Amino acid sequence: MNPLAPYAANPALSIGRQFNEPPSTTRNAFQRDRDRIIHSTAFRRLEYKTQVFVNHEGDLFRTRLTHSLEVAQMARGIARTLNLHEDLTEAIALAHDLGHTPFGHAGQDALNECMRDFGGFEHNLQSLRVVEQLEQRYAEFDGLNLTFEVREGILKHCSIKNARQLGDVGQRFIDKTSPSLEAQLTNYADEIAYNNHDIDDGLRSGLITIEQLSKVELFAQNLAEVKTKYPKLEQKRLIHETVRRMINTLVVDLCTQSAHNIAQQQPQSIADIRQLPPLVNFSDEIAAQNQKLKQFLRKNLYHHYKVNRMSAKAARIVRELFAVFFENTGLLPNEFQTYAEIDKPRAVADYIAGMTDRYAIREHRKLFTVEEYL
Repeated sequence: MNPLAPYAANPALSIGRQFNEPPSTTRNAFQRDRDRIIHSTAFRRLEYKTQVFVNHEGDLFRTRLTHSLEVAQMARGIARTLNLHEDLTEAIALAHDLGHTPFGHAGQDALNECMRDFGGFEHNLQSLRVVEQLEQRYAEFDGLNLTFEVREGILKHCSIKNARQLGDVGQRFIDKTSPSLEAQLTNYADEIAYNNHDIDDGLRSGLITIEQLSKVELFAQNLAEVKTKYPKLEQKRLIHETVRRMINTLVVDLCTQSAHNIAQQQPQSIADIRQLPPLVNFSDEIAAQNQKLKQFLRKNLYHHYKVNRMSAKAARIVRELFAVFFENTGLLPNEFQTYAEIDKPRAVADYIAGMTDRYAIREHRKLFTVEEYL
């Protein structure tokens, strides 16, 4: 690891954990957090939670697990370039999707609709809830007892109403201060990873084409570069070479612009970082190109009629599961029944949010398809 910048997060100076624990003799605090996340039940479930395509639609499409690993790899590289703490960025990256529902954003939207009268549902808040409460592994506390810096990085955005209920980790939204640079860059690594890998999956599925993407400047520029250098390249390699160059364009620009921002502001500590506006961002030119790419994906992939059909089915499964469990909490597993006595809607939401795609489909079939389970 490169020498840490004076404004990087330092595990030796961490704000600390919610419950006091003796430090590890072999790992720094952020390494320990990363290891706890990797060994958590919620992390293992990411293998069968998807982003755009439902898990049973094919084995080649990315899952929340592969996405999280890709974000972690990218975030570590950016952190190293900027002399920030790599272990912290990795821990945030690996934990950022722990609260995601089955069926990607379609599942989240449906569950949020079900919870509209009970505080709503947002996967970012749920990820924090997973690491603070829902993981049941340790004798002395609920959750994973992660450091403040990792919890701060998991909570990318939050309403003032919710922030007031979250204590220390929600205070920055009230005070309008910034998180660590490690948290800032991991947020961008997440965006770079899912945009570009959704292109890869979208092309593989046939839902979008190279011809359509050729109208998007960021893709077109890199595609032209590949075709010029490799005029006879087969399509599979052509796509990979183009996408990897797009990722490199975005990462290099992010590092260059962020280093420039830091040099201009000259922060001397992480306390300075918290008082400054966010310093990790793209240049204006690349930000505009990236925005056009996002708009293209929203229109042509995320709202493709085949994806809409899958999303409609997924939303119906989530809504019907919520309704049947809310009506009869005796159908929930025992640990959720106990919590349902305190907060029934949140217990039902926790159970559904923790499901994988295929488990949700299986639960729905058990509860609604009589012939198979008589």
